[in-house]
Amino acid sequence: MNGLMMDYPLTLQHFLDRVARLYPTKEIATKIGPTMHRYTYADWAKRVNRLAGVLERLGVARGERVGTLAWNTYRHYELYFAVPCAGRVLHTLNLRLPPDQLVYVINHAEDQVIFADASLVPLLDKIKGHLKSVKHFVVMADGALPASALSPVSSYEELLAAESDSFAWPHLEENEAAAMCYTSGTTGNPKAALYSHRAIFLHSLAQGMSGSFGISERDIVLPVVPMFHANAWGLPFTSTMVGAKQVFPGPHLSPPDLLNLIQSERVTITAGVPTIWIGILAELERNGHYDISSLRTMPVGGSAVPRALMEKYEKKYGVPITQAWGMTEMTPLGTVSVLKSYMADWPEERRFDYRVKQGMPSVGVDIRAVDEDGKEVPWDGKTMGELEVRGPWIISAYYKMEGNQDRFHDGWFRTGDVVSIDPEGYIQIVDRTKDLVKSGGEWISSVDLENAIMAHPKVLEAAVIAINHPRWQERPLALVVAKADFKGQISKEEIQEMLAAKFTKWWVPDDVVFIDAVPKTSVGKFDKKVLRDQFKDHVLPA
Repeated sequence: MNGLMMDYPLTLQHFLDRVARLYPTKEIATKIGPTMHRYTYADWAKRVNRLAGVLERLGVARGERVGTLAWNTYRHYELYFAVPCAGRVLHTLNLRLPPDQLVYVINHAEDQVIFADASLVPLLDKIKGHLKSVKHFVVMADGALPASALSPVSSYEELLAAESDSFAWPHLEENEAAAMCYTSGTTGNPKAALYSHRAIFLHSLAQGMSGSFGISERDIVLPVVPMFHANAWGLPFTSTMVGAKQVFPGPHLSPPDLLNLIQSERVTITAGVPTIWIGILAELERNGHYDISSLRTMPVGGSAVPRALMEKYEKKYGVPITQAWGMTEMTPLGTVSVLKSYMADWPEERRFDYRVKQGMPSVGVDIRAVDEDGKEVPWDGKTMGELEVRGPWIISAYYKMEGNQDRFHDGWFRTGDVVSIDPEGYIQIVDRTKDLVKSGGEWISSVDLENAIMAHPKVLEAAVIAINHPRWQERPLALVVAKADFKGQISKEEIQEMLAAKFTKWWVPDDVVFIDAVPKTSVGKFDKKVLRDQFKDHVLPA
């Protein structure tokens, strides 16, 4: 028999209605300066309705893009639902992009309106003359608007006050666009990924599974990952779906600020890139009075998690890190490093061997690794290939970029990550294709070297880049940041000797240079492009 199923579009309107009906008293908290703003899902839903009315009033047509230039706050979260549920497209703007790239993405997306936090209005003032499509600016703040050259400009709160608590939501198809994010533009202009309602709906279901982050109504979720970075990894959508309490940190992301939030709000899940947790670990070790015992897991992604970081959090503070891997093009969940049940009996060392891998593919994601000829390599944990992925929340093309489709072939998305896949199905990222060091025809993994260096008790951060070599083509150079208490007390030889004990001799960097800080990209990853340019003329010792 054919299964006859009710036609039910998978849209974010379901999440909005569900949380307002089932969890109206649950709290949403935001750090605003020295105080906390608190309200409930019932309050939030009324304001989301009003905000949808604002979009109508401003003349934003169905399918048009609405830009947001904002920190992680309750107002930004209101836009996360009002815009897509009203049939418009949410475009979160990366406030850390260089001005020319910010202009590019706004014009490329053809944003009609930009909603901006008051503190970020100066960013828009500088580029306003270059924006071609924006018809209106809305400033999100309490009280009077800041002085600016923006025009026409309105107050978010005044616009909301003039609208109704109820809105006639349009019927949406699940494959309509809901949101769009741009890549961070490390090479060339940023590229646009367009997400459908269906993609975000299914992504949220997968993220809530126990084999992933296991987010439930009992959780208190603090997304440290910016809401402009792949939609805060989808956490606000998943948290809404299940009715979890949400805590937004605002613009203040210093380790003491975040630790105080975790402690005071009894946060159970917090997520961000490794550089955030490196800084927080340093603060914990300096000031041991923080209570982070409420945390049950910390999803960490964006780049490989150093094993030393993972072991220190779990063994000293009882907080397990859940390593995850994904990309903007993937909405972004790809793989999660959660152990299988029978691995619980393995020795601790072997369990960590698996935990530091990037994990198994999420439900809904297929993976394979291919060689230079496009042939799939075996899942033996040794053979390397470029990781390719496919699934219902992975894009099939970049938005309005016909000339950038070389990343797609045969129904798969080429990630640019070089990996091995072991017989258990766990991937191990060896490197980005552009970051591998090719020495004498053999590959050296900068990621493996970096993780080993950052395990040194005197080291805070480390990055490894390739330097041209007349004989070997390329050789590795290690750029190391010492912990504050050990500056000037660690030598090049100390690092090289430690690496020589762990790796074959020709992997050991020819030189080690101590720097004040590793430059970061707009989403907090190590920016090796800057380092390669800075050290392009570096002469390696003979």
